[in-house]
Amino acid sequence: MIGLAEIITILVAILVAIVLYKLLKTVKSLVINAIVGLLVLVAANLIFSLEIAYTWVVIVICALGGIFGALLIILLNILGIAF
Repeated sequence: MIGLAEIITILVAILVAIVLYKLLKTVKSLVINAIVGLLVLVAANLIFSLEIAYTWVVIVICALGGIFGALLIILLNILGIAF
């Protein structure tokens, strides 16, 4: 006979599996956004000689914004506001 402890363990295992799936799915999209955004920044640095430094702030903006984050960083650099 299955006891209460076994049922709780199974439910917790299912919950952990769901949370891990959602977390890994989110991490995957952040990594893809960061790579694409950084590729845009590298291309802009090479083509326009912008000299944007690759700091953790730049990487976080690219991870969250992707191409649009990279374009924002490029715009802010061109305007002389940041980066």
